[in-house]
Amino acid sequence: MEALRKSVRMKKDIKKNWFVYLLAIPVLVWFFVFCYGPMWGVLIAFKDYKPLLGFSESHWVGMKHFMDFFQGPYFWRTVKNTLMLNFWSIAFGFTAPILLALLLNEIKDGKFKKTVQTITYMPHFISLVVVCGMIHIFTADEGVVTQVLQFITGKDYTSLLGYSDFFRPIYTFSGIWQNVGWECIIYLAAMSSIDSSLYEAAEMDGIGRIQKMWHITLPSIRPVIIILFIFAVGGLMAHGYEKIILLYNPLTYDTSDIVASYVYRRGLREASLSYSTAVGLFSSVVNFVLLWVTNRIARRTSEVSLW
Repeated sequence: MEALRKSVRMKKDIKKNWFVYLLAIPVLVWFFVFCYGPMWGVLIAFKDYKPLLGFSESHWVGMKHFMDFFQGPYFWRTVKNTLMLNFWSIAFGFTAPILLALLLNEIKDGKFKKTVQTITYMPHFISLVVVCGMIHIFTADEGVVTQVLQFITGKDYTSLLGYSDFFRPIYTFSGIWQNVGWECIIYLAAMSSIDSSLYEAAEMDGIGRIQKMWHITLPSIRPVIIILFIFAVGGLMAHGYEKIILLYNPLTYDTSDIVASYVYRRGLREASLSYSTAVGLFSSVVNFVLLWVTNRIARRTSEVSLW
């Protein structure tokens, strides 16, 4: 009986909002064609895929490619580099927009605030290829960053992208420069909905700015922070690989070669399609597990979650 009632309500809703459902059709088609349709291609990971033979005729090898990756010399290096680069990104890149939003929220001069916002989010609109080109120029032998580092340390350096120890700082802080202004807009939008009477009451009690940030602003935007943190952890295994591919080189593989860049090299450059698909599938499974675990922890500790 309940199922019949739900069916009747759904038919009434479709009849009433038919235009909204019509607008949703292209989105659903796009997802099915480009997201769900190609998923059957993961079978390549379990076969010794030969393009001339096709999917059906290629030899089934089971977990062979997964075991080759797990037992291979690059497994621990790529996993460690992936975790370390994303740890840097979360520790510095995730917190930087929050700090910037907190500071901008305290600025009363509207013109100055808008100027700072414009300057900080403009780099987001620069193409990633152009940004990486700028990084190559700034960190070259005669680049401004290299010259400043030589002046501070008193040591002679060639191109900084040739040193594995410098790759993580360059990758992380260039990412902050590019995205901090754009990402802080979300937090500023959340702060704009905070009841101003809370700040007025705090001022009457003699509470300072730092205490207002800690006890009013941060708790008010905590749900937004948690949701974005879940997304950040959920995409940990595949985050930022395009930039890494544009910046890394064999001299820095020890700290820069992540799972996604390894998949790119083995799959596209070396044409090991089955092996790279297996590594990519492993990465996707780990991403899903991280997303599920982080979401579950967030739901238990804060009652804020994606589902």
